[in-house]
Amino acid sequence: MKILKIIICYPLVWLASLACGAQSYAQDLPKVIKMVVPFAPGASNDLFARALAQKLSTKLELTIIIENKPGAGGVIGADFVAKAAPDGSTLLFTSNALTTTAAVQRKLPYDPEKDLAPIAMVANSGLILLVRTDGPYSDTATLIKAMRDPKNKMTYGSSGIGSVNHVSTELLHSMAGTSALHLPYKGLSLALIDMIGGRVDFLITTVASSGSQLRAGKVKALGVTSLGRSPFNPELAPMAEVVPGYSSEIWWGVFAPGATPKAIIERLNTEIRQVTAEPDMQKLFAQEAALATKLSAAEFAQRIKTEITLWKKVVQERNIQPE
Repeated sequence: MKILKIIICYPLVWLASLACGAQSYAQDLPKVIKMVVPFAPGASNDLFARALAQKLSTKLELTIIIENKPGAGGVIGADFVAKAAPDGSTLLFTSNALTTTAAVQRKLPYDPEKDLAPIAMVANSGLILLVRTDGPYSDTATLIKAMRDPKNKMTYGSSGIGSVNHVSTELLHSMAGTSALHLPYKGLSLALIDMIGGRVDFLITTVASSGSQLRAGKVKALGVTSLGRSPFNPELAPMAEVVPGYSSEIWWGVFAPGATPKAIIERLNTEIRQVTAEPDMQKLFAQEAALATKLSAAEFAQRIKTEITLWKKVVQERNIQPE
C-alpha cells in the first residue's frame, strides 16, 4: 500500500509544482513596461523599439510605453534605466553606442557592465566603406594603399567622437597601419555632403545613412565591415580580405537594470527572439541591412564585455579624447 500511495501521490505533487511554477512564470512581467530609447524619435533605435514594443504588447497581453530620453550620446537614457527598479518595469532599447560611449567617456554615472543587464540583441548589421564616386579609389585596397603613403593628407568623417563609425575607422587604422585626419560632424548627412564636395576622403557608416546618396550615384561603396559578405550587398567584399581579421558591426538590443532577476531576463530573451523571428520584423530590419539575431542573454552579455574591452583598447592606442 505504501508503494501504491507513493505512485499515486507523486504525479499530484509534480502537477502541483508545475502549476505553481507556471503561475510564477506568468507573473514575472509587470502589466505596464516603460521602454526607454536614449535617442530622439525617428532613427533606427526608435523605429525598431516601437515595432518590438507593439509586437511584445500583443503577444504578452501587457502595455509597453516608449519613452525617448535623448542626450549625451545615449548616456541620459541609459543612466535612467540603470537606476530604475529592477523588476522588469523599465527597459532600455539602445545600440552599441552603449559600448563605444563606455570606452570613450572616462566618467559615466553608471557602470555599463554592472548596472545594466543585457537581455537580447535584437538585430545587427555590418557597416560599409564609402568614397565619392568621382574619386581615385576603386576598392578597399587602393584606399588602404593611399592612407599608408605619408605624402597623402587624407581625411575621414564620422557622426561624432565615440560614434561607432569613428571607433570602427580608428580600429581600421590600428590594424592596417594607416592614418587619416578625423573630422567629426553632427550627423552623417553633413559628412556625406562634404565627402561629395571633396573635403572628406572616405567614411564608414550604415547602409541606411547613405542610401539616398548611394542610389543617386554620388557616393560608392568599396567594402563591408562584417567578416562575411552581407546578403543585402553581396557584391561588396569584406574589408577583412585586405586587412585580415578586421570587422565591426552595429547592433540594437534590450537591457534591464543590473539587479533584475534572471527569470525576467530569460523570459524576455525568449519572447523577444520569437518576435524578431517573424517575417514582418525581419523585413523592417532589412531596411537597415540588418538581420535578426538569436543570442542568449548570456551570449549577449559576453558580447558587451568583449566590445567594451576592444573599444577601450582602441581609444587608448589611438589617443581618442572625449568631447
